[in-house]
Amino acid sequence: MDSLAEIRKRRVSLGVSLGELARAIGRSNATLSRIERGQIRPSYELVQRILAYLEEREGVAAPHLTVADVMKPSPVTVDGAATLAAAAQAMEGGGFSQLPVVDSGRVTGSISETALLRALALPGGRRMRVRDVQESAYPQVDRNFPADLLASLLTRYPAVLVTRRGELEGIVTKTDLIRGLRGTALRRPADRGDT
Repeated sequence: MDSLAEIRKRRVSLGVSLGELARAIGRSNATLSRIERGQIRPSYELVQRILAYLEEREGVAAPHLTVADVMKPSPVTVDGAATLAAAAQAMEGGGFSQLPVVDSGRVTGSISETALLRALALPGGRRMRVRDVQESAYPQVDRNFPADLLASLLTRYPAVLVTRRGELEGIVTKTDLIRGLRGTALRRPADRGDT
């Protein structure tokens, strides 16, 4: 049941403790913990009670998802000194459409499939270096940045980087954000302009 995999994520995003949910549905903490870990299969009726409680809470409280909840940690990067052929191989091998570019451990830019295609079509393009054709760096946020605010950034950029004290910690793409927020009712104030 797909909804079972979402129970813990939804509960945590709402700030509901295991004990609070257990009391609300009349079960023990241990039983709910085992349900969330997939160790027992609850009855249909119990799943409906759990989901009804979570849905009721979603209508009252906005989820508290942060970037840390949706990011991919330890993102793949490409060195600015790498050849375009090496960058293309890394992108193809990992199924990436873009990669952050780093030089001496610091993010200096990005490279996309489009930039790569343009440069590789040039004579001698395979021998060019990433730093010669890199594009501007993606926006950078802290891991505690509200996840729902990423939507407006990701309409303008293909990815958002997560940094801590200048060090690259993670990356969030549109797909990551969709996966993280899927099935979670988000409440966005109209004055934020997030659409």
